[in-house]
Amino acid sequence: MTPGLHRSRSSDGPLAQLRQQLAPLVSAWQGLGPRERLGAQAAGLTLALLLFWLIAVAPALRTLRSAPAQLDAVEAQLQDMQRLAQETRELRELPAVPLSQATEALKAASDYLGASASLNITADRAVLTLKGVSSEALQAWLTEVRSAARARPVEAQLQRGPNGFSGSIVLSLGGPT
Repeated sequence: MTPGLHRSRSSDGPLAQLRQQLAPLVSAWQGLGPRERLGAQAAGLTLALLLFWLIAVAPALRTLRSAPAQLDAVEAQLQDMQRLAQETRELRELPAVPLSQATEALKAASDYLGASASLNITADRAVLTLKGVSSEALQAWLTEVRSAARARPVEAQLQRGPNGFSGSIVLSLGGPT
């Protein structure tokens, strides 16, 4: 037989090392009286139940409690999206606005933004440059532009700052001239 193939399983393996490390604990356990062992077992069971609660049960209960509110929020978002989709379908079905009328409507809507916005119209494109426009004013402007001028935003580069939105919005103006 080849030397080194006959190793003692009890002295070399990880199991043997574990047994050696646990030997003092096993001897201490055996040295305990029946009441002390029962108390230690009860403490261990209590700790195991606590860990089970913290790892398995409590997170599941938290999820169950928060699920109805999350479902309501998702349902509200879905209704908003369906309302916007319906509004989009209705706007697409409307006849096109002539380019001259769309330009006038766009200029009128942009005048409400005052000095914080400048409008540049070239052919069937319009670029609105903003400096510190509030979100409410920007939303009202977009609503007006979409319904009155039937312009579609095709590109937006906006940054939100302490004074509002700054940047530019490129719009496509459709329809006959």
